[in-house]
Amino acid sequence: MRGLLLCGGWLLAAGYLVGATGSCRHRCCPGRNNACWVPGARRAHCYCDSYCERTGDCCEDYRAMCRHAAVGCAVGPWGPWSGCSSLCGVGSEARSRQVTVPPRHGGEPCPDLKQRRGCLGEHPTCGMAKEVAKILPNSFSRDFRDAWRRAGLLLPEEPSGYCGYFRLTQVGPPCRGQAWSRQLHRDKRVCVECRGHMSHRRPHCTGHGLQGARTFWVAASVVGCQGSWVQEGLQEGCVCSPPALIFV
Repeated sequence: MRGLLLCGGWLLAAGYLVGATGSCRHRCCPGRNNACWVPGARRAHCYCDSYCERTGDCCEDYRAMCRHAAVGCAVGPWGPWSGCSSLCGVGSEARSRQVTVPPRHGGEPCPDLKQRRGCLGEHPTCGMAKEVAKILPNSFSRDFRDAWRRAGLLLPEEPSGYCGYFRLTQVGPPCRGQAWSRQLHRDKRVCVECRGHMSHRRPHCTGHGLQGARTFWVAASVVGCQGSWVQEGLQEGCVCSPPALIFV
């Protein structure tokens, strides 16, 4: 009877010791996983994730249970670079690759699957986005006594041409200097006419920009009055409703 008790006590003690050291059986995890642990010796935790080899806190049977069956991640080749995110100026482009074999049983995790780099958009129409528009109120085209006209600022009288619609995004403080420029303020929608003329060989007025792009303008008769706007669209053969502006 005493022998049986001693044998049973030895078995219980052996079982306790095995449980105390922890086991990674059915517990292998890829990469770093703080939840991938089992109770270890002296109430401490030991880990069964592949990161434990770097931190030195793996369970004793980690290699036997996990590394022999580990399958590292495999990826395919990089795809082509995307187009530049900006038609004009600084932007970015990206490329990606796909996972062909996912990691298993604590194998090496997958590397980066996406890359991004800077680029410079050079669309053929980028020159329009760099132009600065000069604007005046529509009344300047009808007032022959205006000093700007006497100085040689010749503005065609024909209503043929197109209208540009813009949303003002910035207006400088000097624009408060004249009555017409005081009407310009941020978020206001303005209509600007581009007048046609037989001697005007350019198909577009300088500074009408690109749709959706932020460009810049100056008021030709108000010193220091300038700002930026975003073109919302163009309309051929139209006349802006007052108060209208014109391209110079």
